[in-house]
Parts: sequence; C-alpha cells; structure tokens
Amino acid sequence: MTSHVEHPLAAAIKPLLDAVGATPVPLDEAKPEDVVLEWAGERALAVRLPHLNSALERLLAEMARQFDGRPLAELDRGDKQRVVALLEERGAFTVRHGVETVATALGVSRFTVYNYLNRQDGSKSG
Repeated sequence: MTSHVEHPLAAAIKPLLDAVGATPVPLDEAKPEDVVLEWAGERALAVRLPHLNSALERLLAEMARQFDGRPLAELDRGDKQRVVALLEERGAFTVRHGVETVATALGVSRFTVYNYLNRQDGSKSG
C-alpha cells in the first residue's frame, strides 16, 4: 500500500473518528493499545483512541455547542439537568472524577450533579 494514498476505510470512518476524538495511525506506527481495522480480510489501518479524560472534555465541549456555544455554567437549571442526562447517556460518569469535572463545568456542586442524576433515575423508574 502506498503511504501517501489514504485507504478508503480511513475516509469512510473519518466522521466517526472525529466524533470520538480518535486518530488514524499508519500500521507501521501502531502501538499495542491501538485498534487495528481490517478491510477485505487485510489489515488496513490502526486507530488510536483518546484517553478517557480527554473524551470527557470533548463531551463537555459538545454539550456547549449543543447549547449555542454558551459556557455550561451560564445555562439555566433545566438545561443543566438536560446536560447531565445527556452526559450520563454517553457514559461521562464512568470516568474517574467525572462528577467533579461535570460539576465544575456546570458551575454547581457535586451534590447538585448527584441530585440531577438521582432525579433522573427516579423519573425512569416511575
């Protein structure tokens, strides 16, 4: 495979890689933790996934974009609750210190984030 020609798989998955913050890596530069993708039964390219902390930062930036680019701390209570619900759906609170990081971004206490999460759990079961 010629190194200056992009593999069709790389072009096909570019939007996905951009969305999750992953980067394509040439096979000869792949590390053991990279994910190697195959195309038509042959190794095509490797994908380097981001660290979880940077993934949370990207999720928070995406939330700000969804709310007109405003800082999350400036959102009203209802919007902050929606942000917490969206972040929970995306697994933001499985990251170590996720609640603290989100609380800081929203300009609220950890206790408030936990309240939003508990309120959400109550509405799911009810």
